[in-house]
Amino acid sequence: MRLLKDFSVSAVVAGFVTVLVGFTSSAVIVFQAAAALGATPAQIASWMWALGIGMCLTCVGLSLYYRVPVVTAWSTPGAAMLITGAAGVSLAEATGAFLVSAVLIVVAGFSGGFERAMRRIPLSLASGMLAGVLLRFGLDVFVAMQAQLALVLPMFAAYLLLRRLSPRYAIVVTLLLGIGLAAALGLLHADGLQLQLATPEWVRPEFSLQAMIGIALPLFVVTMASQNVPGVAVIRAAGYTTPVSPLIGWTGLATLLLAPFGAFAINLAAISAAICMGREAHEDINRRYTAAVAAGLFYLLVGLFGATVGALFAALPRELVLAIAGLALLGTIGSGLAAAVRDEHEREPALITFLVTASGLSLFGIGSAFWGIVAGGIALLVLRRR
Repeated sequence: MRLLKDFSVSAVVAGFVTVLVGFTSSAVIVFQAAAALGATPAQIASWMWALGIGMCLTCVGLSLYYRVPVVTAWSTPGAAMLITGAAGVSLAEATGAFLVSAVLIVVAGFSGGFERAMRRIPLSLASGMLAGVLLRFGLDVFVAMQAQLALVLPMFAAYLLLRRLSPRYAIVVTLLLGIGLAAALGLLHADGLQLQLATPEWVRPEFSLQAMIGIALPLFVVTMASQNVPGVAVIRAAGYTTPVSPLIGWTGLATLLLAPFGAFAINLAAISAAICMGREAHEDINRRYTAAVAAGLFYLLVGLFGATVGALFAALPRELVLAIAGLALLGTIGSGLAAAVRDEHEREPALITFLVTASGLSLFGIGSAFWGIVAGGIALLVLRRR
């Protein structure tokens, strides 16, 4: 079987790091979003179940079908929007809004409209945006080193040594070393872990004009602009030519089916996807899809054991997560910068895209990745005009 032949330890670790980074960096926002809508603890667990199942199905299914690392995630800016913009809306009304947003994503995907728009983005701008999105993770290695020198400095030294001696297993060994050091330094907090299955809870959707205007449309916009745009750019920057329309359409369809259980928005991942598409996942670009498959299986565990897995990830020190994520993304950051500045005629617009994206600029609830592309596109039009 080709899948078993293509699997490797490095791919499994890349999949684990992908889920680790995604979960530890934004799961708390999802919990807060559910609580803001009045969800009970059991319903919050159901949200994690639905999101985990949806991300597992899309990661595994799409990656196996296209033999390309397709990584999906929940919409972090969408969850943040729910925290601040869902005042006065019930959970049932919000569920109805999730369904409407999912329908809009399905239409935008399968109609091909979104892909036609993405084709107009030059590779240099997409690469500049990718490097800008990931820059913070590279810098966080050294921020974490300042906070926990005894933990991160040995990890960094081990990574450099292994990149020379055995590049394929650099992240694997560095992660294991980090966990061992964290345990020795007393930084692991695994007290009170209990194995408990999450149970899905159906919420009957209701539809109201307030929820459509206040949740459905903003959720659709921020998911497409802040998540799917950079997600497609990551795929293109990694050298894959997979058709975009089915990817967007299937994420929307997964959201549509699981929204009554709490899957508010499933979309293409950007930052975590880059981990599965880098050389650390596999030296062979055609075998990196197995890292996304592994990520999907870890997402399944997150869904089935939502509260337990959350506590497990929380047991790891923040500095370890920052360090391993930054080290895993170093190669992708370098590749993105190299592709961004390769064409002399597009170098300055690509640099503007990189800087705006890296700045963290957010306007109208839409993140800096989208505005980086907008700023770079405007600069390209102005500078190319005769």
